[in-house]
Amino acid sequence: MTPKRSRRPAEALAAAAALAVLSLAACSPGGPPGVDRDTLDAEVSRAIGDPASCLLIARKGSGRLVYRYNSATTCDRELPACGAPGKTKVAHLLAATARDGQPRALSCNSAADASRGVGWAAGPIAGTDLVYAAAMEGDRTFPGRMMADRLDSAFRRAKVAKAP
Repeated sequence: MTPKRSRRPAEALAAAAALAVLSLAACSPGGPPGVDRDTLDAEVSRAIGDPASCLLIARKGSGRLVYRYNSATTCDRELPACGAPGKTKVAHLLAATARDGQPRALSCNSAADASRGVGWAAGPIAGTDLVYAAAMEGDRTFPGRMMADRLDSAFRRAKVAKAP
């Protein structure tokens, strides 16, 4: 028996594309509870926005991811660790910060000729049970300490951070 061909291949293609988009959206964390994701996206973009920037927010202790700024591909890159030999990922920094709640701010060159740099920032989010980790890499990267300051302000503006 020969399978029937769809009389509407464009509709079938559109349905498949919609399903793919919904599948990807389901994998992406929605954001901290009670926080408008669009506002948070805009504030993070204002603070450290760049095609090569990544920010992850998770629950302290468990490390359960609640928010990601930028794509999974961007956030999964290995970059110079700065504080130790070798390379690391934002997820590794987030896991360490979720365990100990300690702030971190590191910077170093990511190219031998010093034409590119990497900045790392991580720490608790004021007044919450959340922690974050972020990385920027490129030719105009902020130092880790500046990233941390800019993100602290972004978290307050987006109403993620709570007043102590």
